[in-house]
Amino acid sequence: MIFILTEARTRGGLIGLAVGDALGAPLEGLPPPAIPVRDMTGGGPHGREKGSVTDDTLQALSVARSLIFCRGFQATDLIPRLLESYLQNPSLYGPTSREVFEQVLQGVSPERAALFVHEKKGSRTNGCVMRGPPLGLWYRDIMLVRSLSIACSRLTHLDPVAGECSAVINVIISRVARGASRESAFQEALAICEDEEVAILLSHYWQTDPDPSLDALLTTHAAVSLFLAADSLENALLSAINLGGDADTVGAVCGSLSGAYWGYPAIPSRWLADLEYLKEIDAVAIQLWQTAEK
Repeated sequence: MIFILTEARTRGGLIGLAVGDALGAPLEGLPPPAIPVRDMTGGGPHGREKGSVTDDTLQALSVARSLIFCRGFQATDLIPRLLESYLQNPSLYGPTSREVFEQVLQGVSPERAALFVHEKKGSRTNGCVMRGPPLGLWYRDIMLVRSLSIACSRLTHLDPVAGECSAVINVIISRVARGASRESAFQEALAICEDEEVAILLSHYWQTDPDPSLDALLTTHAAVSLFLAADSLENALLSAINLGGDADTVGAVCGSLSGAYWGYPAIPSRWLADLEYLKEIDAVAIQLWQTAEK
């Protein structure tokens, strides 16, 4: 059977990321809500507007636009795009990416900035995982998806676990967006995973409760386990965001997995109606599909 990337799944993968991000943003940093959230809301500790997105979406859009412009991954093109999106709203960004970008803006080379932050504080946070899904949508060859996911991660996150987690997510997205089953895509991602800690936790994902942590591996575990267990995109995303914690990032990663699998038509219209930048995100998603490896 020949699997081909479809427009519906490409749009689902990128818009699903933004939807999960916007749904989870008001719950970021909070315990699980007493009454589960089912629709776009505002407020929360950061005073989010209803349907507004965070750096999860902004960084993923930067990756997508760079892939479209360069016809593939080019770090030299992507870094300025990430910096530009950072300058739009620095307060949205997580600790690792923020500190790396601030170093670069002060004249430090991106490589030295990433190394400095990694050695100073570590870099096993989930910022590289949330921005990577366009790589899975773009590339068909899963070994290339893996290597470029790690390269993209290392622009800010030198921790090998963080890079491997991004690779796992993006390999699954690459396969399900081209028609593979969830289970076969998951097994393919595990088969080429080279980090023992990542492989052990994910290969027995059902034995550990999802933890919506800033940690890249715990984020990946939560998003993958909820995606694999869900019977619909809506239920997957609601399970993800109602964990609280780093709800926007778990929601974004789970949303991209789910959107790439179930496709754009599976996203509830009531969520799309409130989503910030929907037309812009959709236009980028269509361009991504038009230029990607089918």
